Amino acid sequence: MQRSENLTDQQTVKLAELMKHNLRSVRAHLLREDFQRFWDYDSPGWAGKFLDEWCRRTMRSRLEPMKKVAASLRNHRPLILNWFRARGTVSAGSVEGLNNKAKLTTRKAFGFRTLEAVKIALYHTLGALPQPNFTHEFC
Repeated sequence: MQRSENLTDQQTVKLAELMKHNLRSVRAHLLREDFQRFWDYDSPGWAGKFLDEWCRRTMRSRLEPMKKVAASLRNHRPLILNWFRARGTVSAGSVEGLNNKAKLTTRKAFGFRTLEAVKIALYHTLGALPQPNFTHEFC
């Protein structure tokens, strides 16, 4: 479903008709729309209180897919709230660059048979470690 502000007039009318019924899909939509308020908070403390309350309501909703989302949010709560603490101080460009470099190294390490070999390749690339000397010279 689209967010409410992105609906056409016809879709808005249909959504209003659906809201009259207590369907599971309608309840899930309302929970999802309510969660959008989470991103409006400035303080990690208030955002945490909202997150806890939203997860509590969602766990009582008897909607299994939404309960799964709430459990995942609870498990990652400290990491999610870091977004509010670091707002504007961390550039996403550096993270994207690191991810691209890791993907490229993993692709290059395709022939390695063990996870340990891939880990070592990542350590060498991302840590700028020196490459070992070869015992043989190739022409």
